[in-house]
Amino acid sequence: MSKKPRTPAVKRMFRKLDGILLLDKPQGLSSNQALQRVRHLFRAEKAGHTGSLDPLATGLLPVCFGEATKIAGLLLGSRKAYETTAELGLTTDSDDADGAPLLQRDVPEFDDARIEAALAPLRGPIRQRAPIFSALKQGGEPLYAKARRGETIEAPERDVVVHDLRLLRRDRNRLCLQVECGSGTYVRSLVRDMGEHLGCGAHVATLRRQWVDPFTAPRMYRLEELQALAEGQGEAALDACLLPIEAGLAGFPRVVVDAAQAHRLGQGQRLRLEGVSPAELVAIHDETGRILGLGEIDSDLILRPGRLFTWTTEAAVGGRQA
Repeated sequence: MSKKPRTPAVKRMFRKLDGILLLDKPQGLSSNQALQRVRHLFRAEKAGHTGSLDPLATGLLPVCFGEATKIAGLLLGSRKAYETTAELGLTTDSDDADGAPLLQRDVPEFDDARIEAALAPLRGPIRQRAPIFSALKQGGEPLYAKARRGETIEAPERDVVVHDLRLLRRDRNRLCLQVECGSGTYVRSLVRDMGEHLGCGAHVATLRRQWVDPFTAPRMYRLEELQALAEGQGEAALDACLLPIEAGLAGFPRVVVDAAQAHRLGQGQRLRLEGVSPAELVAIHDETGRILGLGEIDSDLILRPGRLFTWTTEAAVGGRQA
């Protein structure tokens, strides 16, 4: 009996696409898995996310396509807000519900004042020890890779800032907490350390990222919603979900240049400006409002171009050739 010939796989064609998608990451996927799902859905040549969420976590994961990847590092360092549920009485090796149990302890009786006393030392500028299951690298390798091999790990400590940490509600041995923090803060570490202050241990049972500055009231899209748009209305409907790159730079000082100045910037030249103030980082726009790139204004009010978007440099090259 002859075998039926196999239908050759259709090679997916990717396209140039610029913009920012505010993805509502589902539970159970790593940030990279979620990124690859939307990248293939949008057929984007280039994509990157702005700060990992654990597989257990849900919520806002800004995904940058194309030229927007040039500002991903800025969003990575932004202020973020979370709602988390801390389960008291059990510590795990990952400090969350996905980890293996380490120690079970009785949960003593305590009131909200005792919880407040445990939270107070974890606010403000603090020194925090990262979880051993984290993406931090040691010797060029993520800690989680070493931990999975059973290696003994001394998790590093680093300085972080916790702007807000408070109890929202309590349901027996579960505490719902609101967290607002700066870059590099691990909510799992906050919950772990709170549990030790209470004397019973704790781990993260649920975690949801609510916002990332400057997207403080985000319209997020679920994977299922994007898939339905792609199948029902096509790529134009998908593309309408994207924010322009300018939206990710809303919190930075804005500088507007005319066409001649934009051309010079695209050639890498510096500009002397009037009516501006020195700034380490500014968002440079043309007179139509389109973003051209990032730069710095020094004490002599000289604008030094930094990372420029391709349309800025390509326009300058095209103009020179003409």
